[in-house]
Amino acid sequence: MTAVQARLAQGTPCWVSLMTDDLEGAKTFYRTLLGWEFGPGPSQLGLYVRATLNGAKVAGLGDQPLGSGHPVEWTTYFAVDQADDVAQRIRECGGTVAVGPLQAADAGRLAIASDVSGAVFGLWQGDQHHGWDAMNVPGAPAWAELLTPDQEAGFFYDMVFGTGVERTVRPGDLRDGPARWRVHFAVADPDLTAAQAERLGGRVLVAPHDTERGRVARLADPQGGRFSVVAVGAAL
Repeated sequence: MTAVQARLAQGTPCWVSLMTDDLEGAKTFYRTLLGWEFGPGPSQLGLYVRATLNGAKVAGLGDQPLGSGHPVEWTTYFAVDQADDVAQRIRECGGTVAVGPLQAADAGRLAIASDVSGAVFGLWQGDQHHGWDAMNVPGAPAWAELLTPDQEAGFFYDMVFGTGVERTVRPGDLRDGPARWRVHFAVADPDLTAAQAERLGGRVLVAPHDTERGRVARLADPQGGRFSVVAVGAAL
């Protein structure tokens, strides 16, 4: 298991959150599919729970009102040293800061922003909570990649966060949605996970297939939240 206990370098993915219009339904789906349990989290933006895997924090799920107009979507958060300073650089580089920065009790400080192509991402300045506690074990995050039509998107993130941290930016096939960060969760067997997701009311968007990073499937939960699963131990 890859354990993460201290604040990560600025610009490193450190957390993922799902905003959904059916929190209880999402909890049931991910509990069964990925083995998560749930406990309370910061409530500044509404009802929010933290998902744990054998006691290790791995993700967050939040409630958004039905009919709010916001899509059900996973958001990738990046570690930052000072959320206010990074938020200002996002604006200066042509991005948008939609929420915050604001304090999430004693857990840390956050903001939600979008880059120049509209891909949404979060900032997380950890205090008592630095981010996920485990990576690349079954049920935990493995990596996140940006799908974008902007061939130079990497320069935006280098200007915002600084250089030196590898982030995967993929000129994407966006036929199934706009520019976005796609989260991957590690699983023992993507084929079995995809079949189980369908039995639980989710959808298989792209069937399990082999890639340069291992066997991958693209899925959606019953509320429409899109994510990918990848065979544990895949090259990162």
